[in-house]
Amino acid sequence: MLEVITAILLLAGGLFCLIASVGMLRLPDTIIRMHAATKAGALGAGLIFLALACYYLELSTTLRSLATVFFLLLTAPVAAHLIGRAAYCSRVNLWRKTWIDEFANICDWCETSTEEKGPCQCETEKK
Repeated sequence: MLEVITAILLLAGGLFCLIASVGMLRLPDTIIRMHAATKAGALGAGLIFLALACYYLELSTTLRSLATVFFLLLTAPVAAHLIGRAAYCSRVNLWRKTWIDEFANICDWCETSTEEKGPCQCETEKK
């Protein structure tokens, strides 16, 4: 029975990793691609690590797998946020069908030298 659970977790993890890789290839811009990479990729890798924990059933392997899943799910949203913010602040072109740009009035672009206007507000927090 444990082998069946392991197989289901492994197949589901592989399927989510496949979906993440297809999303990376098919989605139109960086900001939309980061969702496929972080959400489906983290879920797929987490399921594969859970399959590893179910298969071996050793305390050290199970604890390492659970810790890896925990840190993966903890850091994936932060990575997605930083990738999106860095892409937007470095002026990566948005998809042509994107018509809502909520950061357009917030971000002060550094088109002139940083001594004249100060640091870019995308890179530093407002105080």
